[in-house]
Amino acid sequence: MTALRPAVALSLLLLCITGCARRAPAPRADALDEPARRYVKLVLAVGQHDTSYVDAYFGPPAWAEEAKAQRIPLEELATRSAAVHQTLETLPAPTDEMTALRRRYLLGQVASLAARVRLLRGEKLSFDEESEALYGARAPAHPEAEFLQVHAQLEKLLPGTGPLPARIQAFQKEFIIPKDKLEPVFRTAIEEARRRTRAHIPLPEGEAVTLEVVTGQTWGGYNWYQGSAKSLVQINTDLPIFISRAVDVGAHESYPGHHVYNVLLEQHLLRERGWVEFSVYALYSPQSLIAEGSANYGIDVVFPDKEAYLRDVLFPLAGMDPARAGLYVRVGKLLEKLAYADNEAARGYLDGLFTREQARDYLVRYRLTSPERAAKLVTNFDATRTYVINYNLGRDLVERYVERRGGTADAPERRWQVFRELLSSPLLPGDLR
Repeated sequence: MTALRPAVALSLLLLCITGCARRAPAPRADALDEPARRYVKLVLAVGQHDTSYVDAYFGPPAWAEEAKAQRIPLEELATRSAAVHQTLETLPAPTDEMTALRRRYLLGQVASLAARVRLLRGEKLSFDEESEALYGARAPAHPEAEFLQVHAQLEKLLPGTGPLPARIQAFQKEFIIPKDKLEPVFRTAIEEARRRTRAHIPLPEGEAVTLEVVTGQTWGGYNWYQGSAKSLVQINTDLPIFISRAVDVGAHESYPGHHVYNVLLEQHLLRERGWVEFSVYALYSPQSLIAEGSANYGIDVVFPDKEAYLRDVLFPLAGMDPARAGLYVRVGKLLEKLAYADNEAARGYLDGLFTREQARDYLVRYRLTSPERAAKLVTNFDATRTYVINYNLGRDLVERYVERRGGTADAPERRWQVFRELLSSPLLPGDLR
């Protein structure tokens, strides 16, 4: 198998992105099309055993119906996934860079699917082994001393008596969005994120995000991509929602996050190139590290002026004191540095080193979150397990990838360009390093 040069392939892809709008070539068949179809059907079949596995599907309806009707046993799925992986490995080495990149992507996705099947059959892996098998990445360990250094900085910003977690929670209560303001605040942030994103990333006519408020979920926000450049974004209101979440959801779930990522993959890889593997999104797969990492990094890309936007637009809309925006953002940036505490709590809990209560207490102690939010997060560990690494490790990998290519904060146009290329590509986590 020839060595891949993702940067070269990505440059070729960008030529397609900028040129296809004028003249989209007819998709041509190649040797990868058949294993790609088999991969899609495997994802749909695994979804019959794991209802959260298929995050989105907008391919042939008959394939989804076939998966429901057959309900292939896990043992057979293991055999079929191994066969698809072998087929991909034994194909002649592609001479075209984009085809080579496509095969690399399919190999990674199929290997992850096989690992998911093994887990569903009862195989036990450690936290790090599981994240490597599913997402192609392992999150580095972060000692408590690292979090305590951030705590010391927060102590200076929010001096007072009593435990720091209690002081953080008391401070944050000032910035809870009133329930009657939730939808207008979120819609305003989403529309502004859309306006800014469209100034840098061409999107198809008719693309849209629909916002819906829900309850009873383990997550705070979710994008359900529906195909044809449409997304349903849901906001869970089980717990009070802080004002920064409006900006974060506007960017992460919508623009230039999950919605834009899915739109660009559908438009450039599925519709224009005919790569059917991009008609399905397997949640527990390497693609999710790219998706979550780029969505979190996208917050900084689209809102580099987050403090000013909160102060001048969202704080007044929510009935909050704009003079408090500066301190709120400074505290928020420090709290973001504690994100890896989520991984440590999940690692300890899933590896059997922490009880549920100990994992919750760890999050309160080091992540500085409330007991209620910590308990909700541990419940999410039960549901999604090692998925948590995709948010923090994924974000950091995307940031380094973009900055190595000149997309720094002081070069915003270049940052948007590299970011757009990444969102339109079939890269794997290993390509970000």
